[in-house]
Amino acid sequence: MSHTIDLSELIERISAADTDEQRQLFNEQEIQQLDPGSIATLLEALPLHERMELWRQLPLNSHVDVLTAMRADTRDWVIHSLSEAELNLVLAKLDNLSLIEWADSLPDEIIEKAMSLLSKDDLELFDRANQYSDDEIGRYANPKVMSLPQGISAKRALVLLERHGYSYPAPIYVVNHSKKFVGGVNYQQLREAEPMAKLSTLADRSFPVVEDDASLTEAVEAIEHSQRFSLPIVDKQDQLIGEIDLHLALELMRESYESTLMANAGMSEEDDLFAPIAKSARKRAVWLGINLLTAILASVTISLFEDVIAEVVALAVLMPIVASMGGIAGSQTLTLMIRGMALNQVTAGNRWSLLRNECGIGFLNGVLWAVLIGLLAGIWFQSFLIGAIIAVGIVVNIITAALFGVLIPVALDKFKLDPALAGSVVLTTVTDVVGFFAFLGTAKLLLL
Repeated sequence: MSHTIDLSELIERISAADTDEQRQLFNEQEIQQLDPGSIATLLEALPLHERMELWRQLPLNSHVDVLTAMRADTRDWVIHSLSEAELNLVLAKLDNLSLIEWADSLPDEIIEKAMSLLSKDDLELFDRANQYSDDEIGRYANPKVMSLPQGISAKRALVLLERHGYSYPAPIYVVNHSKKFVGGVNYQQLREAEPMAKLSTLADRSFPVVEDDASLTEAVEAIEHSQRFSLPIVDKQDQLIGEIDLHLALELMRESYESTLMANAGMSEEDDLFAPIAKSARKRAVWLGINLLTAILASVTISLFEDVIAEVVALAVLMPIVASMGGIAGSQTLTLMIRGMALNQVTAGNRWSLLRNECGIGFLNGVLWAVLIGLLAGIWFQSFLIGAIIAVGIVVNIITAALFGVLIPVALDKFKLDPALAGSVVLTTVTDVVGFFAFLGTAKLLLL
């Protein structure tokens, strides 16, 4: 039985239990031994009033880790539900990495209080991380790495590793006197090397690095292609500032996937499953309002052809087919583009080739489905003209969907707008308006 299935079963058992039974279940060893991410997932699956009660039963030393693993909305709700004493206990256990994770969503007064409780070293690391934007890997670099000076011997290095509780197979980074990254060595190398051999001669100077201003996507790709468990992150002066490991890379990949998935519905990956009704309704209302405006635009287009629809009722029956075919074709191209842009595969050099390719696919699919749907419509309504009219509408709309499925995300990206968030709305509007105009415009020309 997989861990995922186990977690699902735990959520089901706790959800079905009453308050006393929930407390008892939550104190079982099976749950207490879960990692912070799994406990966070479990708590997020429960209604708000149950969630807080169970969070308080967690060991104090796990509070910060579980909160950091939670989505921002969930974490904020828990923090705002704490008493003054509870909040101070939590903030006192924060380190710079957790505070960076929390900083974007919590009120300034809580962040300032947390900063006042940080150690001098953690405060310096926090200030340094804040110099980077949300999309730069330097912001999330883990500074707690094992680094050794290049001038020491292998024997001395082994002594230092043992003293600092080195755990195999964590990477060992070699730096010079200015803390510039020199290369990497592994524990086995040190054990097999001559005791007095200097690390400068043992270090692998071809060790791949990630620059601190690299995007999150670039950093994840770097560790994916390196076949290593972690990679060092260096600044413009080649000074070692931390590392990205597989755990962080997988977390960033998951957040990117969830962001794209939720953005298509106008939501954030940080949205809580059991967020307060009023708050969720307010956030979703904005998206519904935007969609209403686009629907009105499509309706206005239809109203321009009221006379032809009144004369030929079959057109009203067939309109949803035109809109649906264009919408599906457009979403396919848009999804392909968003994925390509996320992986940095779409560049100025290949955009026009991609546009020609997608338009070619749209043309072939447009003709194929236009012929099929045209024949079916002609037989259904016993009218060759009706079949020809919807065939024209289908061809035009599918080609338009392919064309704008490429152009819209490129244009949005140039204006620094998220294609995953706004692309589907704009594309749906374009395909609806163009599809209805082509379909009903052709009908007006041929039937009236």
